[in-house]
Amino acid sequence: MRYRRAAAKLWRARAVNFTSDNGAGVAPEILEAILATSRGSEPAYGADAETASAEAAVDAIFGRKCATFLVATGTAANALALASLARPFEAIFCHEEAHIQDDECGAPEMFSAGAKIVGIAGVGGKISPRGWRETLERFPRGRVHGVQPAALSLSQVTEAGTLYGLDEIAALSAIARQAGLGVHLDGARFANALAALGCSPADMTWRAGVDVLSLGATKNGALACEAVVFFDPEKAASFPFQRKRSGHLLSKGRFLGAQMHAYLRDGLWLRLAAKANAAAARLAAGLGAVAGARLAWPAQANEVFAILPRRALAPLRAAGAQFYEWNSRAFAAGEAPKADEICVRLVCSFATESAEVEAFLAALREHCD
Repeated sequence: MRYRRAAAKLWRARAVNFTSDNGAGVAPEILEAILATSRGSEPAYGADAETASAEAAVDAIFGRKCATFLVATGTAANALALASLARPFEAIFCHEEAHIQDDECGAPEMFSAGAKIVGIAGVGGKISPRGWRETLERFPRGRVHGVQPAALSLSQVTEAGTLYGLDEIAALSAIARQAGLGVHLDGARFANALAALGCSPADMTWRAGVDVLSLGATKNGALACEAVVFFDPEKAASFPFQRKRSGHLLSKGRFLGAQMHAYLRDGLWLRLAAKANAAAARLAAGLGAVAGARLAWPAQANEVFAILPRRALAPLRAAGAQFYEWNSRAFAAGEAPKADEICVRLVCSFATESAEVEAFLAALREHCD
């Protein structure tokens, strides 16, 4: 009864929203940076001081000179990065449920003028070295009837909320490198992965064989800002023209620079990510203690995928809880939802409050226990 009263009180005051970290607001430090750069005038098209500071900050966190290009959306970052690695008659390999496969509306294919996306199955959103090798073998070089292999794209965090370990990224990248392929990392939640693994940005990217990174900030406190980061500047020679041609060179680029500079300054990005991860960890631990509920995959960053009794969905939503039902082919053997169960995705952000987590768990206990 006390759980019921607590949940009702909290939900009357505020809906509990776990739909996406995109739904969170903007971190105050980043808002302040946007306002500050709005005063006065700056050169256009990224030739401003804030963009230069953001580029220098990227170099600093990765410990090397990079070629960094700011864009406003993750779709643009992924699609343009991949277009730099693959020509129209070539193939980009990724997990079969990767964001570039299922959620970019064909943008990578469009910006690459037709490169083929090839999906690879894998439990928990991850590609295995065996699966990667077996898929690559189906695309021999020189066969005129088939697309030629060009790039591997890995998601960190994956679409199942799981993480690749550093050794896993290195192993998959090594296979790509041996075959002459480039490696792209979709880092829409890069900071969440970094905070969870406790490693350096360099260790999770160029030292592990990654050529180009889509560095996300929007999901973790920015208004609208992503970066395409080339770890070998020579490989970015044509990218300024690709960005301009695609319509993603902003005239008032200083507002992107201000966001990225503030995001990376003084470790803000990692503090925001750690807060989101901690909220997800509390949510996952609470779900594990509710009879009838279970985790679909380990909650390793800021996303929790839970398998719940179907009967709990309507009461949860009626009380104000917001989340997405989730279909996937990436369950381990015997772990897929049964007929009377359903998988849901619960995403925490830097703005998720402990009260929201507790309210959701309280209502779940009422309808599951």
